[in-house]
Amino acid sequence: MNNHILLADIGNTTMKLGIADERNITFSISLPTKSLYTADSLGLTLIQFLSFHHIEPIDNIALCSVVPELAKIFSEACKKYLSVSPKTFPVDFPIPLNNHYANPQEVGADRLMGAYASRMLYPDAKSIICIDYGTATTFDCIVDMNYIGGLICPGLYSSLNALAGGTAKLPHISLNFDKDVPLIGKNTVTSMNHGFIFSFAAMTDGLCEKLAGQLPHPLQIIATGGYAGEISKLSSKINVIQQDLILEGLRLASCSLLA
Repeated sequence: MNNHILLADIGNTTMKLGIADERNITFSISLPTKSLYTADSLGLTLIQFLSFHHIEPIDNIALCSVVPELAKIFSEACKKYLSVSPKTFPVDFPIPLNNHYANPQEVGADRLMGAYASRMLYPDAKSIICIDYGTATTFDCIVDMNYIGGLICPGLYSSLNALAGGTAKLPHISLNFDKDVPLIGKNTVTSMNHGFIFSFAAMTDGLCEKLAGQLPHPLQIIATGGYAGEISKLSSKINVIQQDLILEGLRLASCSLLA
């Protein structure tokens, strides 16, 4: 019988949950990260998620979080409703990746876990650039088994909200990825939509080109996060989309710990 592992990636905007075994992730969902969660409300959500997929019992729980207060609530929910205490990265399990940041504690757990997952999934690449389109857009560089650093840039959706919220006349809009070249906008919505979409695609390609010149080849460029699929269609640099990248890293790290 396979061991069932509950995976949780708690970010500033989205909380991703996954169910996995030793071989792969079988199901995953995304929930909004909210400050109004209680241990009871989150515990009931976990039970609904597991019941819907007919999963019981949960043998292990692996957690990666950049929201400490919600990580605490999540842990309380797991103990109360699933009778399992989560193992939290990086406190409870190590990864075989050398962190070369000047102050290693400054690197977010999600960035390190994404870097580890990238390296495990693509071992033949000498170097990897891992791009995460989250609340911030991050570019992380890995050479062999070394995390050497990266870049932190504005996030697409958070930038859009900041612009609309900080100006008197610009509206809140939904992004529409329906063109492969930017139109010269003749109305505000089109101007904002194409301005944001294509500026982030251009940022992606420009920064990847600059970073690639500093990294040994062969190079693999991996994208994850909410807009990874859409941006990749407009990018000439992204090689592969891996939407459950951090969950996959948690699965690999937790299975290695159990082995």
